[in-house]
Amino acid sequence: MDIIVLCGGLSTERDVSLKSGAMIAGALRENGHRAVLVDSFFGYTGGYSDPGEIFDRPADDRMAEISSDVPDLQAVMALRKQENSSRVGDNLIEVCRAADIVFLGLHGADGEDGRLQAMFDIAGIKYTGAGHLASACAMDKETAKRLMAASGVRVAEGVNVTRATAHAPAPFLPCVVKPRSGGSSVGTSIAHTEQEYADALALGFAYADELLVERYIKGREIDVGVLAGEALPPIEIRPKSGFFDYKNKYQDGATDEICPIPDLPEGWDGALREAAVKVWEALGLEVYARMDFIVDGEGRIWCLEANTLPGMTPASLLPKEAGVAGVSYNELCERIISESLRKYN
Repeated sequence: MDIIVLCGGLSTERDVSLKSGAMIAGALRENGHRAVLVDSFFGYTGGYSDPGEIFDRPADDRMAEISSDVPDLQAVMALRKQENSSRVGDNLIEVCRAADIVFLGLHGADGEDGRLQAMFDIAGIKYTGAGHLASACAMDKETAKRLMAASGVRVAEGVNVTRATAHAPAPFLPCVVKPRSGGSSVGTSIAHTEQEYADALALGFAYADELLVERYIKGREIDVGVLAGEALPPIEIRPKSGFFDYKNKYQDGATDEICPIPDLPEGWDGALREAAVKVWEALGLEVYARMDFIVDGEGRIWCLEANTLPGMTPASLLPKEAGVAGVSYNELCERIISESLRKYN
């Protein structure tokens, strides 16, 4: 098949997406497909007479290293020569229409929040992963929590905070402060005091106009991927310092990611998998996703959020879980393509 792999974009997870996209494109070519890597913000920059030509050209993957710092999006915007105010490249729709399917290697805003999916739905372009509505609901953490709670999934107590309400004391301490929409823990902090809470708000508002403040739950952080409605083996996250923030997620050696989990108490594996599928169903997800949980000292499972386009880098959790389940990286990419095409049959 002729496949466009979309990556990059204009979100704080841009660097992660570039890495995911390059790996996905390489795997798809090894599987026999003609895959072209395209940065959704810049569009296809190679030029063409007919968009179908691009699939005949040699691969030109931009393998980005993920810095410990969040990308400077203003610097990225300054590089684009196009004279439009759109967050997608001039020719993006045209080149994507030439593909049999678009593999979404994007993360965060414009790729994981449903807006690009809605645009593709209108344009009649096939793409991987969940549809626009489920993507939007999962990305909005408050909406996702309401849907999960209504389906019997345990979620942390939380309140929305805007710049207008930020003067109030912390609703509870300790607490987690994070952007209402976003990923990779960018702009997220754990506050134990009022001063830490004020600092956490300042950091969060640097990335979003609305924040979610949740009661902090102490416990073991365990993630569970779901592929085609079936839960994958749980993976435990053990940062060597601090919590599982942007730096600990993407820097080699900063976190131990354990799968299978040798010391998982009896019954936890099944309960976690069941909870992941329940979240999947509550949000109306499709193809693949990854759910983030905390299991507290009493063995209660709390869902933190769902990721509709989870990372596909060497350090990413979903490929590691799939590998333990006997699904290689290349096979995982192929399964995502085949399951996505089922939506259109």
